[in-house]
Amino acid sequence: MKIKKLETFTKPFVSFVKVTLEDGSTGIGQMSTYHADITAQIFHKQVCPWILGKNYEDFEDIENLILEKEHKFPGSYLLRAIAGLDTALWDLKGKLKKLPVVSLIGGNPGFLKIYGSSMKRDIQPYDEAKRFKTLQDEKGVSAFKFRIGSECGRGKDEWEGRTEEIVRLINKELDISTAKLVDANSCYSSEQAIEIGKLLIDNNITHFEEPCPYWDPEETKKVTEALEIDVTGGEQDCDFRIWKDMIDRKIVNIFQPDVMYMGGLTRILKLANMINKSGFTCTPHAANLSLVTVCTMHFLKAIPNAGKYLEYSIEGEDYYPWQKNLFSKHPFNIIEGNVEISDDPGWGVEINKNWLETSDYKISE
Repeated sequence: MKIKKLETFTKPFVSFVKVTLEDGSTGIGQMSTYHADITAQIFHKQVCPWILGKNYEDFEDIENLILEKEHKFPGSYLLRAIAGLDTALWDLKGKLKKLPVVSLIGGNPGFLKIYGSSMKRDIQPYDEAKRFKTLQDEKGVSAFKFRIGSECGRGKDEWEGRTEEIVRLINKELDISTAKLVDANSCYSSEQAIEIGKLLIDNNITHFEEPCPYWDPEETKKVTEALEIDVTGGEQDCDFRIWKDMIDRKIVNIFQPDVMYMGGLTRILKLANMINKSGFTCTPHAANLSLVTVCTMHFLKAIPNAGKYLEYSIEGEDYYPWQKNLFSKHPFNIIEGNVEISDDPGWGVEINKNWLETSDYKISE
């Protein structure tokens, strides 16, 4: 069956893709979040022309064709657009076969343990500890990640002394059995990161994410080699040449690709296999409660080298107002520290009709 038309439903932060085959079969996917209105333009100009009328079955060949035809544009935006096509095709395949995507790729529906992921740096350490404890008491969450340093901060803290205070306070306030993770978002030099890393180890932190500018892997490698802690990274990267170098040179201990930044499930499955063959763990990045987390749930439940937890953003409407009412039914209910992947076909979600009706619409056919 051939691809007949491709529709997009777009707001500034999110753009959904609907693919329709000749027989009327459909699937829903999503392009990567942020500046989605720009990505949607790229989708219709640089993705759709190459795949309309093509047989839908071989996702990797379809996507390789786009990348070949658009070889002058090997960067992030094109892959963010391709992610919308790829995730829609997987949803379509699941619906045709009456199976959830997780079952199509070797896994099973069911429960998946989460870590509660804070996105805030302007929060006071005590308030951060308080909301972690509330989630632990009310939802059974047993792992949390919080922010240290400042984002791409050139070595500076969000405010003086914040990192030291929050690291010590979180360790003091949360039970020792609670897994504690931090994200520095490319803040530190290797020398600073190594010193911070010693503080983390002393305070039972087990995961040190993106300690140094991600575009300078030599700096990160120094931290990985110097510390007895999991140094993690990779969320920004989408080029297989970069990934091969990171894996071959063991830049980090745990690799964190993002399903949408990578260009969709097809490419991230290929990457997870590369990571697995080298003996490393894959703990994907999923920093908001859009379709990226749904797709990551299915992916993480199927790969053999999955990390212990799914990243689950704990931020609500105050931080992510655009997350509101994306889905007709909330797919992320936490039950005893787990979320559940249903056995509904495809991604198992339905986009809110009102959201679609109030979005910017475009069609290529």
